[in-house]
Amino acid sequence: MTNVRPPAVAGAFYPGHPGALAATVDQLLAAVTTREASQPKALIVPHAGYIYSGSTAALAYAALEPWRQTIHRVVLLGPTHRVAVNGLALPETEAFATPLGTIKLDHQAIAALADLPQIVFSDRVHADEHSLEVHLPFLQRVLDDFKLVPLAVGHASPEAVAEVLDLLWGGPETLIVISSDLSHFLPYAAANQVDRDTCAHILQLDTHIRPEQACGAYPVNGLLLAARRRGLVPQLLQRCNSGDTAGDKQRVVGYAAFAFSEAESGHG
Repeated sequence: MTNVRPPAVAGAFYPGHPGALAATVDQLLAAVTTREASQPKALIVPHAGYIYSGSTAALAYAALEPWRQTIHRVVLLGPTHRVAVNGLALPETEAFATPLGTIKLDHQAIAALADLPQIVFSDRVHADEHSLEVHLPFLQRVLDDFKLVPLAVGHASPEAVAEVLDLLWGGPETLIVISSDLSHFLPYAAANQVDRDTCAHILQLDTHIRPEQACGAYPVNGLLLAARRRGLVPQLLQRCNSGDTAGDKQRVVGYAAFAFSEAESGHG
């Protein structure tokens, strides 16, 4: 396979050596003591370096382990930090690589999106983007065999994102992952207040999250719209910031992990 996106932030956001990376991810997952009772349909997960947000991300990804043989497709959406784009950008590569191996893209799913007006194809948008890449080692450790649909999201309405999600919704074999941090570079106490409010709005499935509240606001809002229409129930797994993990408290970045599951039908 020649047309593969190589890792851009290995050795920076996470260990570049395969053995060290596997051990780091496994250690983060092993520290999670609780497991979800039902299979998550969607996750919101932060995308900072593992020393900052890896423990929060692990809470979301550990929830997938009971379904490692069920999930065969991951639709992964994250914001663009390097190259601006209008709409949602798919790569033209055949696969994404990490130090843990190569992940094939789901070309049948990608073909189903190709004619949507909000979809563009650009390897340049994906080449140096970390918001999707940092999730791949976690997915490689918690799932057995899956294909990837990676979407780098620029300016896009909730409806435009939700339309993409609806086309790929599928059943238990499909997982949706939204990559987003929360507030950026506020003092610790202010960040806690802003992030607490943002998380409350996410739990209410409010589709008016702003980029200054969450850098992945555009894909987050699209998921919240789709979740509201489909009756998904959100759960906040953890909220913290870089001042709690590996940074100072003067300028922090906020992180949260959410799981969205189908409402359990009651039997009276």
